[in-house]
Amino acid sequence: MIRIAPVGRALAVVAATSLALTACGGGGSNTATQTSPSAPASSAAPATKGDGTLTLGTLLPQTGSLAFLGPPEFAGVDLALKEINEAGGVLGKPVAKMDTDSGDTTTNIASQSVDKLLAQKADAIIGAASSSVSESVIDKITGAGVVHFSPANTSDVFTTINDRGLYFRTSPPDKLQGRVLGDLIVADGNDTVAIMAMQDSYGTGLADQVQKTVTDGGGEVVERVDYDPKAADFSADVSKIKAKNPKGIVLIGFEETSKVIQELVKQGLPATKHKWYMVDGNTSNTNYVKMPKGTLKGVKGTIPGAAAPEDFQKKLLEVNKDLEDFSYAPESYDAANLIALAAEAAKSDAGVDIAAKLAEVSKGGEKCKSFKECVDLLKAGKDIDYEGVSGPVEFNEAGDPAVATIGIYQYGDDNKYGTKALEYRTGNIAG
Repeated sequence: MIRIAPVGRALAVVAATSLALTACGGGGSNTATQTSPSAPASSAAPATKGDGTLTLGTLLPQTGSLAFLGPPEFAGVDLALKEINEAGGVLGKPVAKMDTDSGDTTTNIASQSVDKLLAQKADAIIGAASSSVSESVIDKITGAGVVHFSPANTSDVFTTINDRGLYFRTSPPDKLQGRVLGDLIVADGNDTVAIMAMQDSYGTGLADQVQKTVTDGGGEVVERVDYDPKAADFSADVSKIKAKNPKGIVLIGFEETSKVIQELVKQGLPATKHKWYMVDGNTSNTNYVKMPKGTLKGVKGTIPGAAAPEDFQKKLLEVNKDLEDFSYAPESYDAANLIALAAEAAKSDAGVDIAAKLAEVSKGGEKCKSFKECVDLLKAGKDIDYEGVSGPVEFNEAGDPAVATIGIYQYGDDNKYGTKALEYRTGNIAG
């Protein structure tokens, strides 16, 4: 169940039984039916021993359909590790880090990267950005007793996947983003809506939630097209949308959205005549800048995460002066900090020990906002509650954030949405 309290009004609570969270003991663990076909029957994490040095691996997009998300995510991790090591590191030693490319689902890059990270004895792996990529490697990571922590996975699949208690994320399940986006679409006066969604666990799951929310809100989804993101041409898909002449058009995808947009304009469905809506996978400040001025003017997009404070943005720019947006940088920063604090709390760098403490350091204790502040409290024997840049980050039993925020952004005449949201909506995700 999701309870969303947007600024100025309350949203109705809609129970989605097919997406209900399954809660049981252990941070990040669950007893739900296994959704990953290649996972072994056992859900227990293998016993592992640390070597005294916390080693983080990153599995983030340097190439592929989400490559635009890579720079802010890498910067978030790098900034956190800079501060952690300046504060004395973890367990008295500097944190070691190895960066790898996650690629996308059209390649085997992610699997090869995970092999490299495991061979280098990574204790925790931060990534991937793509839900489908994470789903393809989660068995390999958790099967090795390593923490799998994504700053950007939003597929609802991970709430009930067999993760051996080792999977966590700082971004909320798409049931929350879908509720916020669907409510926004209806509130904007769109009583007829069409959805174009990429056909994978991320796209179809998010589309299902948007469709349900629009319908429950009194709107009608007059057409839905679940497409192959690798298709060379989207003319037939867009023709189906055109035939229904909807007021609102929802685009759920990755970089292939650029081709979809060109086809929408070509077939007479520009954003000046129909209201377009996008999601975190395609709300980008880099993918559309070469399009004719004003192509995306007025288009709205949703991205999980609270506002990145200006001082945090400045610190990120010191790490990477070429950053053009900050999507998922806060979530990546918080992921690294939480892993480090959990290792300190466990007095161990072993993945299973870190996982056992992640929920504990995220809630219920004395609030603290930086690694140094938090680790000083831990060393004084205090229980801590890390308050992240991305939000409260209080993990529930499924390893999902129990409270999360979705930002609503709008594109300008330059085909960029900037870094300031129109508004932020916060929701509680309870199981």
